[in-house]
Amino acid sequence: MERSKCCVGVDISKDDFTACLAFGEETAKYSCSSVEKFPNEKRGFNRLMRRVRKQASTHHELTFLMEATGVYHESPAYHLHGLKQRVCVVLPNSIKHYGISLAISSKTDPIDARLPARPGVEREHRLWTPPGKDLRKLRQLTRYVGQLKDQRTAIENLRHSQESGYETAALVARSMKKVLKTINQAIDDTRQEIEQLIAQTPPLSEKLKYVLSIPGLGLHSAAVIIAETQGFEHIRSIKQLTGYAGYDVVMRESGSSVKAKTRISKKGNSYLRAALFYPAMVATRFNPEMKRFYLRINGRNTSKMVGQVAVQRKLLALIYTLWKNEVVYDPDRYKKTAPTKTAEAALDRQ
Repeated sequence: MERSKCCVGVDISKDDFTACLAFGEETAKYSCSSVEKFPNEKRGFNRLMRRVRKQASTHHELTFLMEATGVYHESPAYHLHGLKQRVCVVLPNSIKHYGISLAISSKTDPIDARLPARPGVEREHRLWTPPGKDLRKLRQLTRYVGQLKDQRTAIENLRHSQESGYETAALVARSMKKVLKTINQAIDDTRQEIEQLIAQTPPLSEKLKYVLSIPGLGLHSAAVIIAETQGFEHIRSIKQLTGYAGYDVVMRESGSSVKAKTRISKKGNSYLRAALFYPAMVATRFNPEMKRFYLRINGRNTSKMVGQVAVQRKLLALIYTLWKNEVVYDPDRYKKTAPTKTAEAALDRQ
């Protein structure tokens, strides 16, 4: 006898999460339980499991579905996976787009909890598996470097504003100089740790050689991309990857009255976009293929950032292709790597 489906939709925030059970029926309909809120900690996860066991019987195929929300989804996902439960973590905005397809425009906690439950019953999703220890550590290190750089920029701006004023206090000047020195040292130490981790992980270092064959791409930028995508473990296409990074093109044109500017959504992983910014700048100068692509895109646009974004997107797709196929960069072979013609045409109209 085939087991009927039961999906627990989980909507997670920093301090708590809401959950709702959806049950699949033989008539292709589904029913939902009431929505309940739990603290986003071990006590809340255990309460959720007790509730689920009361409402879902053994003839249900139970799945927990949640959206990847920064790092907040990690604790419940790891906890449930440790309990041998079926866990699905979907890419950001997928639940939102599913709600749009159902013409749901309101946003409340009960609605946000019910939305993940329904697609878990209606559709098949790839089960989530935790990233390996090395990739998890690599992501922690690369994110820490990015956060330190943001702090350094903030202190440098403050220092510049103080020095541009009249008679900066000696204590303030010494303090900022000391803070900057500490941050720079922390960045250097963390970078060394990243390099050591990669060198001591042969599978990672071997596959990175293919990616680093791209002119203009450095080790630390590549490390961020691989860490944030978990080695492209759950990525199945370039379109999915560009959406995950926030490079998907948003167009607003309708009839003769609506002619909004075309742009990228930016509703994705900001660490990926930040990691690709400088490699794209270098590639437009020293990679002949990327330079031609950049000049062609910008030939019809006044803003140079349109070409920069297009190169970033193309670089990300190229990295994915080399990593998956385990081949080195060949400019003739990968001339047609994304953006696709449709995406290029949209970028041209920016």
